[in-house]
Amino acid sequence: MNKETDLIEALNQVAKEKGIDKEIIFEAIESSLISACKKNFGTSVNIKIDIDRESGSVQVLAQKTVVEQVEDPNLEISLEKARELNPQYELGDTAEIVVTPRNFGRISAQSAKNVVVQKFREAEREILMGEYSRKEHEVVTGIVQREDRRGVYVQLGKVDALLASAEMMPNERYGFQDRIKVYVTEVKSTPKGPSIFVSRTHPELVRRLFEQEVPEVKDGTVVIKAIAREAGSRTKIAVYSENADVDAVGSCVGQNGYRVGVITNELSGEKIDIVEWNGDMRLFIAAALSPSACLAVKVSEDNQSARIVVPDSQLSLAIGKDGQNARLAAKLTGRKIDIKSDSQARASNFIDEEDYALFERLRHGYVEEEAYDDEYYDDDEYYDDEYYDEDEYYDDEYYDDEYYDDDEYYDDEYYDEDSGDKNGGEGGLSDEIK
Repeated sequence: MNKETDLIEALNQVAKEKGIDKEIIFEAIESSLISACKKNFGTSVNIKIDIDRESGSVQVLAQKTVVEQVEDPNLEISLEKARELNPQYELGDTAEIVVTPRNFGRISAQSAKNVVVQKFREAEREILMGEYSRKEHEVVTGIVQREDRRGVYVQLGKVDALLASAEMMPNERYGFQDRIKVYVTEVKSTPKGPSIFVSRTHPELVRRLFEQEVPEVKDGTVVIKAIAREAGSRTKIAVYSENADVDAVGSCVGQNGYRVGVITNELSGEKIDIVEWNGDMRLFIAAALSPSACLAVKVSEDNQSARIVVPDSQLSLAIGKDGQNARLAAKLTGRKIDIKSDSQARASNFIDEEDYALFERLRHGYVEEEAYDDEYYDDDEYYDDEYYDEDEYYDDEYYDDEYYDDDEYYDDEYYDEDSGDKNGGEGGLSDEIK
């Protein structure tokens, strides 16, 4: 009995520590004991195991159907014998007969041990799987443990995650016990527990870091519309806010560049360009090519490519070292871009003069070209003789001596040149007025 009591106490303690439902353990032990009993009694016998949840005592019960004439003693019992066990049994009932073996305590203890160990492992795997599956596509902080040919193993609490070689930033080296932030790309369930894969190169790592550092991004006031990244070197992000009072770019940069500086330091000095997203693809492409200026941007009819003209002195700046700036701008906007200098574009008719003028108006917030075509902005309509005729507005009828006559308004009666005052009176007032 003491051993049974100790078993219950041990189960209670372990179940509490591991966070496992104790009833699940009892059911697993009973299932295991049924298998053990069938080896002793035979598979043809219906066996039931009853474990007292309070005392821990175990009973083995053979279940038999109450019948008038017994044909299979392993599965049936006569009504007469059944009523010796319990007077209330009727034909068709299932009688339960105690058949606990003498050595069943040892069998049950060993079985219970094996089942408990197995269930604990399964429960721990499920708990860990549930815990880390919620962290999928999130940023977590880990501690570097070891490195092998596959990559670096990072400890995330109770589980080690794999930072594969392909997911490591080329300019970083990781030492034992280094603390790094990683992006959880995938969590898989395996017989040995959850298998976790993390990354330092994934573009979403940048998004999550901005969410942690910039409250406006976290609460959705500022939205990161697109990210283009070459890990370890440079990243471009496009941000936007529906709130006209919020500076999306300024919010991400922070005062004196503090917010973006924190993220840059976390990414080992990776440069981050923050540009304003725009619904007009031409303006968005121009912003994406920052820090280079754009003189003209023409998007193709299928909206999949664009021609861009930049000042002669900024062609190399627009393309960037090894083409990086242009490449990131193309990734950010999702468009194939072709860049030429101003002199190259004019020499090859790369972009029409009208495109230059249109982009300039667009850049300054003017209306699209349809507001400036002949139909809406026609010199003949607004500046012809019908609407702007000197004869009509400035002819003798409205602007002649009759309505604007020096003699009428500036004669001696009201304005005497000799005195400088009207009628030359004292204080500039005529005698009549005085």
